[in-house]
Amino acid sequence: MGQHACMTRKPWDLAFTAEPTEVAALRRIMRLHLGIWGLAEVVDDAQLCMSELVSNVITHVGPGTPAKLAVSMNGVRLRIEVHDPDARALPTLLDANVESESGRGMALVDAIADRWGVQLHADQKVTWCELVTGLTSPNGYVEGPGVGRAEALLECYSGANPLLRPGPGKVGRAAAEESVIAVITDFLHWLRAHGCDVDEALDRAQTRYDAELDNCGDEVCRGSSA
Repeated sequence: MGQHACMTRKPWDLAFTAEPTEVAALRRIMRLHLGIWGLAEVVDDAQLCMSELVSNVITHVGPGTPAKLAVSMNGVRLRIEVHDPDARALPTLLDANVESESGRGMALVDAIADRWGVQLHADQKVTWCELVTGLTSPNGYVEGPGVGRAEALLECYSGANPLLRPGPGKVGRAAAEESVIAVITDFLHWLRAHGCDVDEALDRAQTRYDAELDNCGDEVCRGSSA
């Protein structure tokens, strides 16, 4: 893994009131943070699990309950926790069938998450789940053919441009981003010098990128070489 591969994912938490109207905002915040963490491929599952954990508090503890969402990495797994003050109302797991409403949410979490559980404390409980990511190391990135090729290219490019060589943390990521922009700019010069339509090339690249994102469930986005 090269020098561009390090990404620090600091735990974060957010206090909220357990109300149905809060769920949409929490989903947006989850998407934003996971995008920053480079974990776009687990956004949908993370949003669904988080929504079900919050809904469980609303249903079994009560609307208006003060609660907290906490998100972190446990190794290469994404950990989602919802804290609430009632250690007596425990989540139930029932078959997700049409006739049983209570417990269906946790059945979904059980089906999607790699594992989940409940931690009981004197003044609160923590309901948590963990999702598998495509990471191979806690501070790495989700690998794939396109990412690997770009990584190799950036290694060569930063070697020729020491000022663009990244380091750790936010400063390092900013330097890496600047290096990517420099590479793209040079390729635009190359296209122009060879008589190519720069705008058309950019449009085609964007179209291909969007198409690959739409297929994030396949091997291209999950890093398989199959």
